[in-house]
Amino acid sequence: MRNKKIYFASDVHLGAPALNNNRERELLFVKWLDMVKADAEAIYLMGDIFDFWFEYKRAVPRGFTRVLGKLAEITDSGIPVHFFTGNHDIWVFDYLPSETGVIVHRDIVKTELHGKKFFLAHGDGMGPYDKSYKILKKIFTNPFLQWGFARIHPNFAIWLALKWSGHSRLSNGMVEADDFRGIDKEWLVLFSRDELKKEHFDYFVFGHRHWPCDIDLNGKSRYINTGDWVTHFTYAVLDNGLMELKEFEKPKNYH
Repeated sequence: MRNKKIYFASDVHLGAPALNNNRERELLFVKWLDMVKADAEAIYLMGDIFDFWFEYKRAVPRGFTRVLGKLAEITDSGIPVHFFTGNHDIWVFDYLPSETGVIVHRDIVKTELHGKKFFLAHGDGMGPYDKSYKILKKIFTNPFLQWGFARIHPNFAIWLALKWSGHSRLSNGMVEADDFRGIDKEWLVLFSRDELKKEHFDYFVFGHRHWPCDIDLNGKSRYINTGDWVTHFTYAVLDNGLMELKEFEKPKNYH
């Protein structure tokens, strides 16, 4: 298996109401999945693959047929696909894993890959630095509020959720996160450095910030953000213990 690669991607935001190229981005993401399945040992989707996702007991959001089918094809072939819930697609329950075969992660994952120690998470609400998302996460994961939302008719509930998403920082085609703040101000970098005081990791891999970067933390550990599929169309690949950020192709109408 050592000649196999492990791929990481995040923040595709499929179905984002603020974007007018959702179908084209979905086709590109499926094209990427088709490419990586040829030599993938595993695929890690690091959150916010969907701009909104909520599974009712007997209904799921319409759309994403091509991505869902491709994920099922890949997992059926024996390649594990790890799906981290993000702040936009946090309401994954049993439908997505049972239908597509993905392995759902709702929290951080500490694991060893190719002999290297990894700290993996979407990146929202980490440590003391991301207070606004920490509050949102408590609201969105509250069982009573989830129960209450599920009681609303899907036509209205999904419209309401998409309306809220349309007012996010993703609106007008802009990335959800602001520009890179600098190594000493990026809270995921600061969080990674705090974690290194307690335990060594070779790689910290996050999404959420939409800003692809590979940062040396202390000469032995690196912080990697996979970027997004809204403006950057980037991903990371682990090949024989070495991580590298790469760019896929952009949509034809991308400016």
